[in-house]
Amino acid sequence: QVQLVESGGGLVQAGGSLRLSCAASGSINSISTMGWYRQAPGKQRELVATITSGGITNYADSVKGRFTISRDNAKNTVYLQMNSLKPEDTAVYYCNADTSPRPGLERRYWGQGTQVTISS
Repeated sequence: QVQLVESGGGLVQAGGSLRLSCAASGSINSISTMGWYRQAPGKQRELVATITSGGITNYADSVKGRFTISRDNAKNTVYLQMNSLKPEDTAVYYCNADTSPRPGLERRYWGQGTQVTISS
């Protein structure tokens, strides 16, 4: 099993920056892809960014060029650097880890979420 703890959320003015962190513990050697998702008021949860254990990244179109996901495997931590923040970025952000402890077994783990609020 994997436990995920997010930190770094808060209130930021439009145009500002924020860095989210997610620390993983437990069976961290089984983690393949990690990512960030968000859920805004009145909207479905959406993928923001993902990064594989090898460092391959992808991003939602809405955050490309503004957000950067990174991963420190030694610290078992994934980060989301958010720049040029917009009010529409306001959401609860959730850290995700996908694992495959053995062939044919896939599991997804989620953090508790951290609130990001962008004021105009």
